Amino acid sequence: MNDNKLDKKDAIKSIVRASVESYATGFRARHEGEVENPDGVINMKIHNVFIAALGEDIQYYSALVRSLDSSLGNMLEGMAINIAKLFYDVKKSVEGKLYPEQTSKIAELLEAYKNTKNPVKPDPSHYEEIRKIEPNSNVITKVHVSDYYLMDKETNTHHLIELKIGGDLDNKKARSEKEAIFEQYAILSNSLDKDAIIKCHFATAYNRFGEDKEWRQGRVLQFFSKDELLIGKDFWNFVCKSQDGYELVLDTYKENAFLIREALEAIKKTYLN
Repeated sequence: MNDNKLDKKDAIKSIVRASVESYATGFRARHEGEVENPDGVINMKIHNVFIAALGEDIQYYSALVRSLDSSLGNMLEGMAINIAKLFYDVKKSVEGKLYPEQTSKIAELLEAYKNTKNPVKPDPSHYEEIRKIEPNSNVITKVHVSDYYLMDKETNTHHLIELKIGGDLDNKKARSEKEAIFEQYAILSNSLDKDAIIKCHFATAYNRFGEDKEWRQGRVLQFFSKDELLIGKDFWNFVCKSQDGYELVLDTYKENAFLIREALEAIKKTYLN
């Protein structure tokens, strides 16, 4: 058993190392290859005359950071999926029956959440209300792309996860993300055994308020209950199925972050020289 735990630990570290190495190589190659291309990612973002007036260095860094932030988020999402595959069956979509009565119930709940004067607030029990609906209409077959649909065979638990790296959501996105989770839940509840356990989560790769600090993103909490949150450390512990998952991922990332720093330095020399 202990050997198995060590194997899983080594596998997680290997995935993190490979993810960082691949990202650093790809990020450098992409931007160095675009240095003469006016439509390249950095070149397309350096024409803000108000930023340019602050100096060439600021102009370059402001463009690069936006590209880094976006692409790094994509790398973390892919890394999390690959780690999850060590412990869960991972799918990227759900497909099945969705009844009009369930769609109506979902709309009713979302409108209640949206109205801050309405006493109805997000609660895990609302999922069960959707599940218990007795349909009287023709069924609709629907395919829903999911950020993460994880099946834990050990506990026979199905997890639907909406992942936003930093957690930023505007009002429209918060509502649509919860609607998507509700519909995925309904589809799964219609296709699985009535005793199957289905859990839904809103997750972030890090806590934008600081690790171990209270999560206060109001637009998220308007549509997701605190019981649904997997923020930062909790997300990585869940994905790694370990109370030490977050530390393992972060420590391994830090050990290999020099590869990204080297790539950034090489890109800087290419553009600023």
